[in-house]
Amino acid sequence: MSHRMSDIIKKKYSEKRRIGNIAEEIACMFLVKMGYKIIEQNYLKKWGELDIVASQNNIIHFIEVKSKVTREMEMNDNLVSQQVSRDSFTASDFSLRVSHENVDDEEYRPEDNVNFWKQKRMIRAIETYLLERRVSEDQEWQIDVITVKLDFFSKIATMKHIENVIFDI
Repeated sequence: MSHRMSDIIKKKYSEKRRIGNIAEEIACMFLVKMGYKIIEQNYLKKWGELDIVASQNNIIHFIEVKSKVTREMEMNDNLVSQQVSRDSFTASDFSLRVSHENVDDEEYRPEDNVNFWKQKRMIRAIETYLLERRVSEDQEWQIDVITVKLDFFSKIATMKHIENVIFDI
């Protein structure tokens, strides 16, 4: 691989990580506002990662955050792609909209990226977390997914909290 191609891949990865970090911070701000206590962020093992570990009403929530950048805005009845520099944005730059819709009629939904392999890795990370933290076997816990759609042009983040997800594995 050429040096130039390697730089492009690194830049794409760092942008993806930066966007993911913004989405996770927005999710944490929302959870705190809703009365959750953030226990830990980015619990990482070779075999899996937990984006957010939080608690509410004596239940531990293992939360997967999925993000999507919307690159379109409506202008003169046409959808046009907008190039907006994302380097200087932080989570606090965004206004938050919470979606309560059960069905998303878009063709791509961020939560669809919680595929079989991601589920398997997440379950293994949860098992490790519970053992490492010596969490009682009687402790209730659940898996949630939070999707965050970021519109850098309008500075609006649209979030959906899907609670108590049941995995297919």
